[in-house]
Amino acid sequence: MTSGTTAPRRARDLGIVIGDGTPGPYNAITDVAGVRVGHTTLIDGEGPRVVGTGPVRTGVTVVLPHAGSAFDEPVYASYHWLNGNGEITGLAYLAEFGILGSPIGLTNTASVGTVRDALVEIEVASLARGRQAWSLTVVGETWDGTLNDIDGQHVRPAHVKAAYAAASGGPVAEGGVGGGTGMICHGFKGGIGTASRVLGEQYGGYTVGVLVQANHGRRGRLAVNGVPVGPSFTDVPLPVSPAPEGAGSIIGIVATDAPLLPHQCRRLAQRAGLGVARTGGAGENSSGDGFLCFSTANRNLPANTMDAVPPLTYQVTVLADEHIDPLFYAVIEATEEAIVNALVAGESMTGADGVTAHGLDGERLATLLRNS
Repeated sequence: MTSGTTAPRRARDLGIVIGDGTPGPYNAITDVAGVRVGHTTLIDGEGPRVVGTGPVRTGVTVVLPHAGSAFDEPVYASYHWLNGNGEITGLAYLAEFGILGSPIGLTNTASVGTVRDALVEIEVASLARGRQAWSLTVVGETWDGTLNDIDGQHVRPAHVKAAYAAASGGPVAEGGVGGGTGMICHGFKGGIGTASRVLGEQYGGYTVGVLVQANHGRRGRLAVNGVPVGPSFTDVPLPVSPAPEGAGSIIGIVATDAPLLPHQCRRLAQRAGLGVARTGGAGENSSGDGFLCFSTANRNLPANTMDAVPPLTYQVTVLADEHIDPLFYAVIEATEEAIVNALVAGESMTGADGVTAHGLDGERLATLLRNS
């Protein structure tokens, strides 16, 4: 088991600049003040798959929406599905109330329940004696069964708690780490990626950050900055998988400090799908493409605990919809760059049954783009 927050090589390190927006200092979701990210990475064993034994190539990522307790200080949020062949828990509550009252967990398909239960344990332990917890915890998944003994359910509560404890601001580890450890993107090694944009003062100076768990897409459709680069990598073998090409999924988390209501968060979450499309993702039939957006503004929302006594009314600050377009553009750009960062950081990995997902050669990608 390993944990980490060290930023690896990224697209901009190679001269690959996505769009014309301005990134924050870390070019990460953690550029939104208070947002923290923690990973636990599980890599163990090699050779033939033995269910319950390994090889293990999986993990968990936890996103904390602000510097306080998400259980006691909820934030406005909403979500959007591009294609619903996937799972994010807690969405019925989000749809009804527009409130995120928990951290966000990301893991593999078979471990959603474990991560959800462990986050509830963390909430219960954080409450003062005599208080009763209330949380419909949000956990998203993508399928890592090509490289990982997914049916062995190797993510344990202790791994979730370690990721939660490790969550911090600053640079975010990318590629084959945390929930992204065993993921494959456009036929290359994929995983966790992140990016951010800071709006000009004339647009409010707000920050938008995106974190993706990228496990989707077909090799031939991969594009970067509008350039179809996937067909230039036909010499790189595709990983042997029981799932058809393009059958994977992507989960995207959008954070912003702009003061948004839930319906506006939903609109930003929708635009993450446009960032996926810019890289060639199409929300294929067998893909689960889900996006959640939360706003860290308006921290005065009533607590989620059972004993909370909310005021009769409370005031919030709201961005006028007529000024929301710059946030849309920021989400699209940051999502595209987050996916490219996941690919550039994704080092080749051999997993169960000796299957290898090859990393995308970032230098070769940069050369292709320069010569396009």
